[in-house]
Amino acid sequence: MPINTDITRRSLMVLAAAAALTPAGAFAQDAYPNGQITFICAFPAGSGADVLVRFFADKFAKVSGQTVIVENKPGAAGNIAAQYTARVKPDGYTIYVHSGTSTAANMSLFKNPPIDVVKELQTTSFINKQAFMFVVAYDSPIKDMKDLTAMLKQKGANASYATAATSGKVLGEVYKQVAGVEPVEVSFKDAKDSLNDMLSGAIDYGVHDPVFALSQANEKRMRILATGSPVRLKSIPDIPTAKEQGYDIDQLGWWGSFVPKATPQPIVARINALFNEILEQPDTVAFLGKFGGDVYIGTPDEGQALLAKTVDEWKTYVALAKIPQN
Repeated sequence: MPINTDITRRSLMVLAAAAALTPAGAFAQDAYPNGQITFICAFPAGSGADVLVRFFADKFAKVSGQTVIVENKPGAAGNIAAQYTARVKPDGYTIYVHSGTSTAANMSLFKNPPIDVVKELQTTSFINKQAFMFVVAYDSPIKDMKDLTAMLKQKGANASYATAATSGKVLGEVYKQVAGVEPVEVSFKDAKDSLNDMLSGAIDYGVHDPVFALSQANEKRMRILATGSPVRLKSIPDIPTAKEQGYDIDQLGWWGSFVPKATPQPIVARINALFNEILEQPDTVAFLGKFGGDVYIGTPDEGQALLAKTVDEWKTYVALAKIPQN
């Protein structure tokens, strides 16, 4: 049968017109993900944060069917990585995997934070709930928080403690206020950098992330005295909280994934679905549990609301701890 060229021509014109009226990026959104994805890590390679980010990068590659690479952008307590993420193309192919707690806290810890995290970042998923920990050398005579407080009151300003992340810094300051002690904070670029000083006794204790603390405890280099969580976590039921030892501390942190605020909602929803698929896998639950984290699943809207709430909470924490802004 002969082809009616007029009908064919009209059909092509209709298709072209429909394409012109289609919102920009709609086809890309439908196909997402369809290309290499980059996960941004705010700490150096080999750090506790890096271990977690690379685990999820590998998992995300499997559930998405795409290559996922990790770029480490350490510095400025995560501000470098957060600002980088906020400025990239909002297409879902750059995802910041980091502590929502630290991301929010930087709004109060810096006089001039480079971005407004609530206005310029979009939370795409939760990852876990976790708590920073008070640790001492494994052979230390200090067995619990009361022992630690007694020692610090005896040493006064001659005592010192190590921190390497925003959450540890604030937890350490809040403990000092609650306990009435005055040790000197020694800040390190990464928790592992403080290990030798803590083992030698040059530094009395540390307030560190659970990945580092638990790995060192398992190697019998460190002893964990308490977490900053208000209640014991399901993944580490044998580790007590500072609160149950008599210190009114309530600092439960959380991790999540973030993209630029302008990222289209369908892509945000797809990223959320992929992360939630990962979080439901038994080996993910086991991995997070090994490092003191409880799986945390929610929607992007719930994540964004918690980010805003955490920003407000940390204004109070920073004021309470009387932490000078950087």
